[in-house]
Amino acid sequence: MEEEELKTQVPDFWENQTTAEQQMRKVKAIKKWIDLYNGVEKSVEELSLSFEFLKEGLIPENELDTAYQHTLALIENLEMRNMLRNEEDKLGAVLKIVSGAGGTEAQDWAQMLMRMYLRWAEANGYKTEITNLLQGDEAGIKTVTMQIEGEYAYGYLKSENGVHRLVRVSPYNAQGKRMTSFSSVFVAPLVDDSIEIEVSPANLSWDTFRSSGAGGQNVNKVETGVRLHYIFKNPVTDLQDEIVIENTESRSQSGNKENAMRLLKSQLYELELEKRRKEVAKVEAGKKKIEWGSQIRSYVFDDRRVKDHRTNHQTSNVQAVMDGDLEEFIKAYLMEFGGGENAI
Repeated sequence: MEEEELKTQVPDFWENQTTAEQQMRKVKAIKKWIDLYNGVEKSVEELSLSFEFLKEGLIPENELDTAYQHTLALIENLEMRNMLRNEEDKLGAVLKIVSGAGGTEAQDWAQMLMRMYLRWAEANGYKTEITNLLQGDEAGIKTVTMQIEGEYAYGYLKSENGVHRLVRVSPYNAQGKRMTSFSSVFVAPLVDDSIEIEVSPANLSWDTFRSSGAGGQNVNKVETGVRLHYIFKNPVTDLQDEIVIENTESRSQSGNKENAMRLLKSQLYELELEKRRKEVAKVEAGKKKIEWGSQIRSYVFDDRRVKDHRTNHQTSNVQAVMDGDLEEFIKAYLMEFGGGENAI
């Protein structure tokens, strides 16, 4: 940290603001590791002291138990953070939810997932922004794209990639039947200035349209909504492909264009990462893999059970999960699959 801080003290440090901000983030990240380590070290010392006090009869046993649980939580937090060591883990996230087949039931499930992730982000101090939202026909949503900004948002949320399955007695079924619904969740790193992504202007085209729904205060008055089309060679399939992105969140067309470009770069970056992961998977073919788009978790409401099929972690507190309490699921995933390219 001292070496990196010295670089911030040169006279012309702030002449290039982008480079300077990257360096400041680097210093801040190293300092965070030191602070976390020091916190663990201090807690371990206090725990040892509490043990001595207990032997001398100076404190009750429950006070030692409390100190132990606190120390254990700090160590587990540090271990989990150590699983987020890939280059992209520290970035924010672009999270897209798409309702599966099943009409209103599936669209309602997609909206429930949207609320779950918004609550998780709020509880963890992340800034969220809905950049595109398509309402359902009668209830719920067909699709939503949101940006979740803040350190390590992608590292934590990459565990959510895949198909989420809901089983419940449907409020939309007159016979009160048990229904199964599916929604897909796609998570990509939200690129920032530290990530260089090349976009060919010749392969880029734009449409504009009038915004409606969330974010459209000037609904049907001005064509502020933008639709980006980008033709490119997909690095994963080696075939020509197209990315289409709609952005309606800003009241200005230029603001929506700027954010659509950021989302495009995020998707292109995710494809490059997927290509790397596939290459590593070929080498490590004998190891357990997580396939993109696989069914990852089941939420069974009437049995009071949420189960992750990759880690086998489950809980009976369904309401807490739907209110955004995903910490134990994220931790179980990272501790089993984190810390390496083959993990994702």
